[in-house]
Amino acid sequence: MGDNGRQIADFCIPCNPYFPTPEMFGELAKNLEMVLKFYPSDASTIAGRLARILGLNPATIAMSNGSTELITWMDHLWFSESVAIPIPTFGRWTDQPLETGKRVDMYPLQESNDFNLSIDDYIKFIRKRKSRVAVLCNPNNPDGGYLPRREIVRFMDELSDLDLVVIDESFIDFVEVERHPSVASDATIRPNVVVLKSLGKNFGLHGIRFGYLVANPALAGKMAKTLPKWNLNSLAETVVFMLEEHAGDYAESLQLLARDRYRMGMELARQPDLTVYSSQANFLLVKLAPNIDGMALRDYLLQRHQVFIRECGNKLGMNSQFVRLVVRPEQDVERLVEGLRGFTQARWEHEHATPALVHSVS
Repeated sequence: MGDNGRQIADFCIPCNPYFPTPEMFGELAKNLEMVLKFYPSDASTIAGRLARILGLNPATIAMSNGSTELITWMDHLWFSESVAIPIPTFGRWTDQPLETGKRVDMYPLQESNDFNLSIDDYIKFIRKRKSRVAVLCNPNNPDGGYLPRREIVRFMDELSDLDLVVIDESFIDFVEVERHPSVASDATIRPNVVVLKSLGKNFGLHGIRFGYLVANPALAGKMAKTLPKWNLNSLAETVVFMLEEHAGDYAESLQLLARDRYRMGMELARQPDLTVYSSQANFLLVKLAPNIDGMALRDYLLQRHQVFIRECGNKLGMNSQFVRLVVRPEQDVERLVEGLRGFTQARWEHEHATPALVHSVS
């Protein structure tokens, strides 16, 4: 809740406002006592159920307590010297290897090119720097930029001599320009490729901490053996077991979110002080006009309109002129736009205020 009791409209934390459905939350609430009282199944049992839903071999899956846990263990297991990563991106891809003394080769995406990634240029950069690990997020965070599946496959095959190639597909389910955008099945038959997934980001259930990777059995098996046997909680297991029954609801939620993304992008593009970048994720990157500070806008929206946005000044490769806005339903976007207009009006009034008369006393 905001200071005046109004519910906060959260445009900061990536979510799926349509899934889980209210009925699913009702099921979880009804069974909560049983879920919390008993131990979860071991990781191999849950992996088997997830593999059946995904149509993958259980031996190609390793599950974790959130995708960040997998990033940490990938660094310890397979990042020996150096890792290449385009920036801006998810912060743990740069922070984790830096914390353990690795060389991080940062490939800057150019604002002049709308932060689009050229596979050929990135490969040249990797070769020039002699990076031993390459990471690519598709779609990327925070801009939502997406590369076609064929380009990702080519990227993996061009770098088959590296220690590891990581494709972070945390937001891949939100892609609508291709019917089957994931390269997870391709990773299972390649010697050095890992695909990272995040159920928490897909569902907006960040509290359940559920991530997994897909790779060939040797790589997936090594990760699974490294992770604790009971590394998933019962709530995460319950959600996984519900997925099969509610697959239709999930598919519908993705269609609704794609609709909202289009509508929201069009509405924001009509605002005079904003530049909106094309996205295939569940968020939009927006650049503010040169005279607008993202931190000031963030604070104003939260305090005056109970709208919470993500200002990107702390992301490598960005500054406070950029904000990331999570895709939300139409009524929330109306509140956001109302707040943006209020901010513009308040700035105009401040800049054009009549100076107070100064009376001098002789």
